[in-house]
Amino acid sequence: MAFDKTKDYGKEAEMLKVLGHPIRLKIVAGLCTQECNVKHIWECLGLPQATVSQHLALLKNKGIIEGTRDGVEVRYAVVSPFVRRLIEILHQEP
Repeated sequence: MAFDKTKDYGKEAEMLKVLGHPIRLKIVAGLCTQECNVKHIWECLGLPQATVSQHLALLKNKGIIEGTRDGVEVRYAVVSPFVRRLIEILHQEP
C-alpha cells in the first residue's frame, strides 16, 4: 500500500468529526433517504427543536447538508457525495 503525501484529508477529517455524534449520524442517515423539515426530524427523533436545529446548523456549516426554502419551511437534504457513500457503507451488512 502506498501513502499519498500530496493528499490533504482535512475536509474529510472534519466531516468525520461532525458525523461522530450519534444524533448527527441519525439525522444524516435519515436525510439520505428523504428531504425533511426540522419539525419532522425532531418528531422522528423525539428531540427538542432547538437541539435538532443546532445539529443541523453544524452539518450545514460543514457542507454536509443544505436547506431549500419551500414557502415558510426549510427542507434539508444531504448534498455531500462523500457522506452519502459513508452512509451506504454503514447500512451494509457486515
